[in-house]
Amino acid sequence: MAAETAELVDPAVHAMVMAEAERIIALGEGAERYARDEVNQPTINNWLEAMGISNPRWQQGEAPPAMAQVWTMYGLGGKPPADDPLHGMMRALTDAGFTAVLGTNCEQDYRRTLKVGERVRVTTALESVVGPKATGMGVGYFVTSRNTWYVDHADDTAEVVATMLFRVLKFVPRSREAAS
Repeated sequence: MAAETAELVDPAVHAMVMAEAERIIALGEGAERYARDEVNQPTINNWLEAMGISNPRWQQGEAPPAMAQVWTMYGLGGKPPADDPLHGMMRALTDAGFTAVLGTNCEQDYRRTLKVGERVRVTTALESVVGPKATGMGVGYFVTSRNTWYVDHADDTAEVVATMLFRVLKFVPRSREAAS
């Protein structure tokens, strides 16, 4: 471990964080869940209205690619399953004292539009945990997860329709005195 790491985070805490990251990464994709509903025009229409989009293409049985995540969101009362890699890593960091979260980056790749009647499923994998890093917000770890959305076909094949890398900073907030 570099001297800089030891100065930022207790070496035992760092070792625990990285061991948990390696364990979760080794599990691969987890937290598979299916959309509650098939892709449907009423939800597309509501999303278009909320986003201020009036392109007539999306009123004819196709969903805008940027809606991929909409179909598999947990909803207001939803909770991630115990095997969710991102939430598992976030719990480990919280338990280690890294209690604050800041969204930092999202990279999305849309392979094709979804069609009304298709049912999407998503899996999540932990890609990496990097740190500790000292930032203006505090010392923490950058956590990157990868979501992959699929449409299953009648011939038992699965087609990847979208992916997203999502990075967050999980950190210990700087004290007001240290920020001054």
